[in-house]
Amino acid sequence: MKTEEILAHSPKVLTQEQREFYFDQGYLLLEKFISDDWLDTLWATTSAFIEQSRVETPSKELFDVEPSHTPSSPRLRRLLSPVDTHPVYREFAFEGPLADLAQDLLGPNVKYHHSKLNFKWSDGGEEVKWHQDIQYWPHTNYSPLTIGVYLSDVDEEMGPMGVIPESHKGPLFDLYNENNEWTGALNDQDVARVGPHNAVWLKGPRGSVTVHNCRMVHGSMPNHSPRMRPLLLQTYAAADAITLTNLTDRFPHSNRIIRGEAAKWIDFDPRPCLMPPDWSAGYRSIFAVQQMEEGAGSRTVAGSAGMM
Repeated sequence: MKTEEILAHSPKVLTQEQREFYFDQGYLLLEKFISDDWLDTLWATTSAFIEQSRVETPSKELFDVEPSHTPSSPRLRRLLSPVDTHPVYREFAFEGPLADLAQDLLGPNVKYHHSKLNFKWSDGGEEVKWHQDIQYWPHTNYSPLTIGVYLSDVDEEMGPMGVIPESHKGPLFDLYNENNEWTGALNDQDVARVGPHNAVWLKGPRGSVTVHNCRMVHGSMPNHSPRMRPLLLQTYAAADAITLTNLTDRFPHSNRIIRGEAAKWIDFDPRPCLMPPDWSAGYRSIFAVQQMEEGAGSRTVAGSAGMM
């Protein structure tokens, strides 16, 4: 669906100005968008998972942890696919305010793609290098967007998400290095091209929401504060955007229609998209890939992909 057609539908939770800003700049920051009731419920569920991670070798089906993780000092990087892990996350993503927000930006027919909860732990939680999302999980068009929810207050010391305004209108970058190995990040020359000095850092109080388009160049600095930075992320797409890889096949709710109806016609964007590696042998997270950790997954180009 074209931008003007989406804007012709009456919004549910956004103003028309906010919608126009998203399409022009490629992102939104909505402070205190989520109610305290929802936040308290989400945090209670999240705290239980943090406690569950306090084992010598946390489940790789649930958690990605830093190499220094211990039971007495947990250092979580990610809770994998929370929507498929607990009904609270699922209800929030499918029936809560984020679904209405996605519909305001994608049109009446919306599907859910995947979710993750990035913790960026205190006292050195790892950076996420500048990258674009869609090369990790190509679709037939560039409607996919990711909505993040800060579960606690986030200031500049905590490594908030940074975006390069309007970079979604520019090129897609090659996330392989000169040896044809997947790095999952822009190289130094391409970072200079997009201008990191133009970055907008999306900090805000608990319950603030970030939105960014799948072509948006974004990243975050390490967390140097004594507080973790939990960011709950959900990716949605227009129903006429078809996933081109098998990256979320093992997750039962991936590609579920949550608003409107399934597409009768597929929309194909003529602009090309880079294919990711074949991660069918295993994939942990963007943190592990960008840090080039052993066992992070295959890095050579192939025709199918695993979970970002």
